[in-house]
Amino acid sequence: MATMSSIEWTEATWNPVTGCTKISAGCKNCYAATMAKRLHAMGNIRYKNGFNVTLHHDLLNLPLKWKTPRRIFVNSMSDLFHKDVPLEFIQTVFATMENAHWHTFQILTKRSDRLLELSNQLRWPENVWQGVSVEDSRVVNRIDDLRHVPAQIRFLSVEPLIGPIGDMDLRGIHWVIVGGESGPHARPMDPEWVRTIRDQCINENVAFFFKQWGGVQKHRTGRELDGRTWDEYPEKSNEILLRA
Repeated sequence: MATMSSIEWTEATWNPVTGCTKISAGCKNCYAATMAKRLHAMGNIRYKNGFNVTLHHDLLNLPLKWKTPRRIFVNSMSDLFHKDVPLEFIQTVFATMENAHWHTFQILTKRSDRLLELSNQLRWPENVWQGVSVEDSRVVNRIDDLRHVPAQIRFLSVEPLIGPIGDMDLRGIHWVIVGGESGPHARPMDPEWVRTIRDQCINENVAFFFKQWGGVQKHRTGRELDGRTWDEYPEKSNEILLRA
């Protein structure tokens, strides 16, 4: 449950939790659900419960065994802040990340309300980056929740971008990743939606990463936006946390 990753903005994945449930439009064509179904059919022991939320206690300390520093996407096959993941388990995941201080851990959630609710009960070492997924204008409230989480780096995964987002409040946000949906049922992404986000990032001095155009065959559409690739990463922030 820990592998080198082909995801453009990370280097490895670590899945102490697998399984999830769909909560918004961005989940419609969930790649993790499709992959879990395939792995279950192959008899993979980690997916004996299919895509039901499953805790893997034996994987909690795995990053401590990796001696070479790497960027690690936490729970690429789940959501750490799902309601079925107990606070105590989340705290243990955070303890491992703090102990494995030579790595950088990247967490994404669509459950920003629970993230905010639990954030003061977690320790936030500087090597833990916290993000939220924002697929269209209907879920921009997740950005407001994230803004008040005491992570050193706070980022947005605007993927799959399935609709225009418009003006975003990027105060306290350090990184924005944008990508189109891929796979046989991929929904289209308008280039102007991407440009609008990129231009806001430039104006607000926020690092911008363009992951992919996506589509049925994403290798054909590539990663270039207006003649170049955008592979910016955030710098560490010592700012005082904004509080409204």
